[in-house]
Amino acid sequence: MTRREARIATMQILYSADFNGISLEEARKDVASHKLTADVNNFLDMVESNKERIDDLISKSLENYSLNRLNIVDRAIIRLATAEFIDGNTDKRIVINEALEITKQFSDQGDHKATGFNNRLLENIYKNL
Repeated sequence: MTRREARIATMQILYSADFNGISLEEARKDVASHKLTADVNNFLDMVESNKERIDDLISKSLENYSLNRLNIVDRAIIRLATAEFIDGNTDKRIVINEALEITKQFSDQGDHKATGFNNRLLENIYKNL
């Protein structure tokens, strides 16, 4: 599994937890074991161990918007990217690029509004770190 595929699997697990109102641990159990690679587990651990800080950073970085107004897919993508920013082991440009590519694949409806919104939000989050 590539790192992007691991990010996508992580985003899907984060989405599932949020959508179903369950813990990440419960969402992990619902996933086929082949998707829980070391990278996926590492990404999930990063999000889980920093959840409050991540949500606080996102909330502070939103302009005229709230965390709960973000669609669930975008919220999962942004949470993962913010966790990677906090972790600091991946270059900011790579984190943003990966998040935007996943946004294009799973959230953007062809008008690039979601991609542009997420790009601005990720830049704001990075500045607020």
